[in-house]
Amino acid sequence: MPLSLSVLAEWGSMAVMKVLILGGTRAGRELARLLVASGHDVVSSLAGRVTRPADIAGRTRVGGFGGVDGLAAYLRDEAIERVVDVTHPFAEQISANAAEACRLVGIPLLRIERPSWAQHLLASNWVWVDDHAAAARTAAAFSRVLLTVGRQSLRHYLELPHVVARMVDPPDHPVPSSWQLRLERGPFTIDDERALLRDTAITALVTKDSGDPLTEAKLCAAAELDVTVIILRRAPAPEGVPAVGTPQEAAAWVATQHPQITTSGKAKPTQG
Repeated sequence: MPLSLSVLAEWGSMAVMKVLILGGTRAGRELARLLVASGHDVVSSLAGRVTRPADIAGRTRVGGFGGVDGLAAYLRDEAIERVVDVTHPFAEQISANAAEACRLVGIPLLRIERPSWAQHLLASNWVWVDDHAAAARTAAAFSRVLLTVGRQSLRHYLELPHVVARMVDPPDHPVPSSWQLRLERGPFTIDDERALLRDTAITALVTKDSGDPLTEAKLCAAAELDVTVIILRRAPAPEGVPAVGTPQEAAAWVATQHPQITTSGKAKPTQG
């Protein structure tokens, strides 16, 4: 059960931490808000792939670190005491780098991990694939495809002739003239998604196993309209990194001097 803000505030008084949050996701923004409200020194690191990032509490930095060695140097130079990985489930490289850099420097690392769509009631109806190449091959059998895979991944689908591609920022490379680009930031309601699928005559949806409940509407709308869903599986998370499911749990972990993580991946306060 999510912890109350009063409990978080009480725990936060125990120790003020300098925290690096990796990722500008919704969960990352909520975690930054909670930690700043509790008096922690928070830096949120953004990859810079979105040119219009949402407002984030605390300080921000934009851009990469230069691999594991660069991130380890940053952690040392900035005297970071806790790191929380709140990147997208498909940001595999930064998650792997964070695990190795924190191991080298000896800094506790926690990951906020969204539940996979694999447990969704509709999951057995979807076509699951391992990578973008397989998704593109599967989508080629359909007359009109909606892509919600992010602009960084569009290059895998350039052979598809009839595409509606939705993303926050425009792609940094040309796309076929037959494509329709929709530059929009969610969340979207099921009415929004139903109208999009119907109005653009979509027959297949390609998306990632993000697990974000705010993106569930498109999956439900696709089921209603008999649109085939092609979904990319996640890569395994880095080994040995404890995980929780919510920003509230992560804030509680940051606030404790010696956090404990249960085998179920839930954070609990240290016993005094």
